[in-house]
Amino acid sequence: MARRIGSCIGTIGRLGRSQSEAPRESADKLKGMAVTLKDIARAAGVNASTASRCLSGFRGVNEGTRQKVLQVAAEMQYRPNRVARGLVTGRSHTIALLISDIRNPFFADVARGAEDVAHAAGYDLILCNSDFDADKQTKYLRSLSEKRVDGILMNSVVSLRRAQLAQLAELKIPIILLNKPAIRTAFSIVSADNYDGGKLAGAHLATLGHRAIAHITGPKQHGNLTERLRGFLAALKAAHVPAPLVLHGQNSFSGGYELAQIVFDEYPEITAIFAGNDAMAFGVGRAAAERNLVIPRDVSLIGFDDVDLAQVVSPPLTTIHAPKYEIGQLAVEMLLKEVKRGTGRPPEQRTLGVELKVRKSCGPPRRARLLTAV
Repeated sequence: MARRIGSCIGTIGRLGRSQSEAPRESADKLKGMAVTLKDIARAAGVNASTASRCLSGFRGVNEGTRQKVLQVAAEMQYRPNRVARGLVTGRSHTIALLISDIRNPFFADVARGAEDVAHAAGYDLILCNSDFDADKQTKYLRSLSEKRVDGILMNSVVSLRRAQLAQLAELKIPIILLNKPAIRTAFSIVSADNYDGGKLAGAHLATLGHRAIAHITGPKQHGNLTERLRGFLAALKAAHVPAPLVLHGQNSFSGGYELAQIVFDEYPEITAIFAGNDAMAFGVGRAAAERNLVIPRDVSLIGFDDVDLAQVVSPPLTTIHAPKYEIGQLAVEMLLKEVKRGTGRPPEQRTLGVELKVRKSCGPPRRARLLTAV
């Protein structure tokens, strides 16, 4: 009898060890393999729905059970399947930033601000570059919709009109625009105060005494650039300065370079240039150097955006500071609100302030400088 009792006790002991070591054995067997939620549930001795609630932080779960599931998940190096979770929740926890020119340093700061907020909220950010191609922009929008991103931040290649806005609405995805469309829209917008920035640039050149001024900018139908032009014209008119020469092209380094060549070769009377953005201003600097023109002795130059390179070039660029990082931050904050609450809310239009950064690229016009010297 004593021998049988001892045998039973030994059997019970082995069973106890077998049950307590089951999660660890399961964890050891599954290491190096793709661990699923069902694997976690089986190893922890609970059903899949309980394991899911424990891992997702839902209330109503026994704390001891939650800690056991979390410990097993850690031992088995469990990584949630976002795709599978997205099919259940309807969210991918992924947003996209669609920009027009990845070479423009302006978008680097916008992307950094956007990514910082997205990361803190548990979202991944996809960066897409349309490269000034409207068709490529459309293809990206379709692709992002098929990938079920939760929302899109968009800097459109051109100013969106009624037909394009209708196409965006058909996607049924929260979208925040980073430049103003040609007409009123149901989409929220985040941008710098482009009109005020144009006014600051015009007033600065007028104060310096310039009267033969050129403005080189991007496409005619571009919300942000159009607003800058409007503000610039208003400031010159208020200062009784003749209307400037306005040339349209691509709002990039190469676009600025090509338009500056036209100004220097065909309009030698021009004493100052306001570039639509800093990238275009850098292109002006290259064209000037090739003609042995010295900035600001021969021509004054002012940009827009205040990218980091504006302080490094020679001479340092006078420009309009736009809050690039803050635009990215605010745009994602607004987008995530729409993701959580739905797109039925009235659109917001948030305009962030700008300021003039006076450096070394602007001075009095050539004629005034000569008269002063005499």
